[in-house]
Amino acid sequence: MLENVKQHISELIALYEGEKQKADKLSERLKESEDKVAALSAQIVELSRQIDNMQLSQAFMASGDSSQARARIEKLIREIDKCIKQLEK
Repeated sequence: MLENVKQHISELIALYEGEKQKADKLSERLKESEDKVAALSAQIVELSRQIDNMQLSQAFMASGDSSQARARIEKLIREIDKCIKQLEK
């Protein structure tokens, strides 16, 4: 009887360890997936910003000299970045 209980306890411990390993692996995969999602989200934001800049650049270029328009856009972007940094403080 006692040996039977010990055997069941050993089996339960083995099952527990197996499930714990599975849970640890799943937790690791979840963390990797969350990191990947965060990186891809940041990339989407950056690409969206670049698209907006290109569209703005094309709008300015349609009405005049491209080098002046580019300089004007870059100045506006720097000013906006400064404002954002001040708001973050």
